Amino acid sequence: MNVKIITDSAADLPKEIIEEYNIDVIPLRVYSEDEKEFFDGVTLDSKTLFNEMRNGKVFKTSLPSYENIYNTFIKYAKENTSCIYIAFSSELSGTYQSTVMVKNELKEEFPDFDLEIYDTKGASIGQGLIAVNAAKLASSGATKEEVVLNIKNNIQHIEHIFTVDDLQYLVRGGRLSKVAGFVGNLLNIKPILHVEDGKLIPLEKIRGSKKVLKRILEIMESRGTNLSGQIIGISHGDDLDKAIEVKNAVAEAFGSKEFVINSIGSAIGAHAGPGTLAIFFMNENKQ
Repeated sequence: MNVKIITDSAADLPKEIIEEYNIDVIPLRVYSEDEKEFFDGVTLDSKTLFNEMRNGKVFKTSLPSYENIYNTFIKYAKENTSCIYIAFSSELSGTYQSTVMVKNELKEEFPDFDLEIYDTKGASIGQGLIAVNAAKLASSGATKEEVVLNIKNNIQHIEHIFTVDDLQYLVRGGRLSKVAGFVGNLLNIKPILHVEDGKLIPLEKIRGSKKVLKRILEIMESRGTNLSGQIIGISHGDDLDKAIEVKNAVAEAFGSKEFVINSIGSAIGAHAGPGTLAIFFMNENKQ
């Protein structure tokens, strides 16, 4: 590789992909109600988190520790390895700002350290696909400039479309009012949301879970381009069967062949909750 790809655990990438493309992943932190600290994907897996949440436990999240960021970066600074860090949306976390701070500190000691940091304005496998595409390109022998161009283009054109199974988790996370959450659950209303300029934005409300998948496919058709020839990302809140159902529906509708499917990690899952379903794809190149 001409460049090393680094990201954080909010990218929700499967371990086999991380290993295949030799991507470094810095874990975000998750805190239980008794303030016990966990590292996303290292000392807390999402299945355990979701089971605890179903039992009424509430979790908080925080950006990666200074030590984890510093130790990852200094290793490559000492080796004089060119690196690109692909970060969780700065609108949802302080991770991007923290990595920039550590980079600036290290540049004082290692002025020639070649590290570029990009705010994906994305999350979960939306962020992860940007990292995967960059790592695939880097492993094929592409120059750093070619990898950077790919990253910038993907950041502009990655779509996040998702829904949640239970509105109470968005209420707990401050994304929805208590009244709206109560009424929504009574009426079996499922919100469809997306990410716009790094922020979570409601798109519409659908009554009944069966109609949600149909509507998500319609949104994909209207927004996507070359859906048969790109990697489609699907993340889920401990519901692999539903994720496979979505994969099959997308494959049938658009002829898509390559998918990245994984459970949402603890850092994202603490806010979205079990039963969340998200799909990620590239939209048409809007000038």
